[in-house]
Amino acid sequence: MKILLRWFLLAAALLLVAHLYPGVVVTSFSSALIAAMVLGLLNTLLRPILVLLTLPVTVVSLGLFLFVINALMFWAAANLLGGFEVAGFWAALIGSLIYSLFGMLIDVLFERLFPDQD
Repeated sequence: MKILLRWFLLAAALLLVAHLYPGVVVTSFSSALIAAMVLGLLNTLLRPILVLLTLPVTVVSLGLFLFVINALMFWAAANLLGGFEVAGFWAALIGSLIYSLFGMLIDVLFERLFPDQD
C-alpha cells in the first residue's frame, strides 16, 4: 500500500514540477503516473550502471556529475514517453532537481508517517 501511495505522490510531484517550471510538460495525471514509474525503473536499473561507469568523472567533479546523470535519466524518460516532455538538457537538469527535492520531501513524510517497527 505504501508503494502505491508513494507512486501517486511522485506522480503528483511530477505534475507540480510541470506547473512550476515551463521547460517540463506533463499532459495528464495518467501520463504523470507512467512517467513516475518509468523514472523509477530507469533510476533502479540504469542509474547504478551509469554511476559505476562514470565514477572517475564523478570523483574528479566532487560528485557534481551525479546531477548530470539525474538529468539524463529525466531526459531519457521524457524521450520514451508521449505525455511527458522536456525542452532540453538544461530543462531536464532543473526539472530533475525540483523532482528530486519533492522526492526527498515525500521520503521524509513517509519516514514520519510510517516509522519502521523493527
